[in-house]
Amino acid sequence: MRTLEKYVINGGAPLHGEVEISGAKNAAVAIIPAALLVDGVCRIENIPQISDTDMLLTILAELGAKVSFINRSTIEIDCSQARYQDAPYELMRKIRASYYLIGSMLGRFGSAKTTMPGGCNFGVRPIDQHIKGMTALGAEVDVRGGFVYADALGGRLHGARIYLDKVSVGATMNIMIAAVLASGRTIIENAAREPHIVDLANFLNSMGADVRGAGTDTIKVNGVDKLHGGTYTIIPDQIEAGTYMVAAAATGGEVLVKNVIPKHLECISAKLRETGTIVQEYEDSVLVKGASALRRVNIKTMPYPGFPTDMQPQMGALLCLARGTSVITEGIYDNRFKYVNELRKMGAEVQVDGRIAIIEGGHPLTGALVQACDLRAGAAMVIAGMVASGQTVVEDIHFIERGYENFVGKLQSLGADIEIVNFPEEPDGSEKILAIS
Repeated sequence: MRTLEKYVINGGAPLHGEVEISGAKNAAVAIIPAALLVDGVCRIENIPQISDTDMLLTILAELGAKVSFINRSTIEIDCSQARYQDAPYELMRKIRASYYLIGSMLGRFGSAKTTMPGGCNFGVRPIDQHIKGMTALGAEVDVRGGFVYADALGGRLHGARIYLDKVSVGATMNIMIAAVLASGRTIIENAAREPHIVDLANFLNSMGADVRGAGTDTIKVNGVDKLHGGTYTIIPDQIEAGTYMVAAAATGGEVLVKNVIPKHLECISAKLRETGTIVQEYEDSVLVKGASALRRVNIKTMPYPGFPTDMQPQMGALLCLARGTSVITEGIYDNRFKYVNELRKMGAEVQVDGRIAIIEGGHPLTGALVQACDLRAGAAMVIAGMVASGQTVVEDIHFIERGYENFVGKLQSLGADIEIVNFPEEPDGSEKILAIS
């Protein structure tokens, strides 16, 4: 009989202790495809052990790269023998970051064939800005049958001035990757400014690229003929850190979040402080102490340095505990409130109108069977489960495993009563739900 893994959480335990933050998922999923451009061995440190990075490394291996694990978080990638071929469809369709292979394959081979982005489904995420960028760089791009086909006219991309119609993290990074080996200079205007964009630029530059202005709204890439091998360490994960910060605040605990860049967390720290949570910053860590009574706050997600959309669901779970009315305005995606239905199962009072959620906080949450609708929504369900009375079972945890390294183990080390349990699937396709004591 087939079994399905789920999280089982018994709520009521405040989190206490220290937690080490892993490498940034959103940086790693761009840096790994960018390694395809490197003619030699690149050693990448602080790689998060998550399913998205595992799948991307497998895709590179399928393209002929040699991938070697030095230790748990350090890999060496040698793409000197990589050859153009179709990448594995079954892997590519599962991850959103597959679109970075458009830029890296075009830059390396002059041709690319990828699937449309997969991953979490919380609204339409068109790749029109990616296509606009590749076209400006001299590629002919065609989208048909769920695939993206791209060919550099003349065999090599050329520099161009590209103005993004909207701030797009993915398009900014993809165009950067494609432009590194293009002839001439590329200028990306209205570029996104997230920390992982700076990290990608630093990785490329450490391998011999000439990328300037990352972290501002104008990025200039002077094309080079080749990249060489080198060593690079990925920055800590801003969103993983923020998730543990919110979890500490929600459970009324006290957690030292280690291996972070506090400046990257300023927008999260500021909102937590508004709720009454104590956040103390140190050189490479933050200490979070929960408040006896949480205060209501309003949040609007925006591109960096604004409040990140990837922290919106976790804060939504927290604000269910704060007395009064909180308003969350989603400024990035159209449909990121699907998790609200799961919170309602637990007793939350939340109303959604388009991109606005109105939370009437202060009502006790009760354990329930809930779904992880996407990666960050899944983290929100875990936070809600840790503060709810009784037992919560979280389904579809594969979404969570996409972006959090050793999530259960780290929470257990902080005192959370959470475990992964195999549930047998019934012959009719449903799952048998068991009470776990």
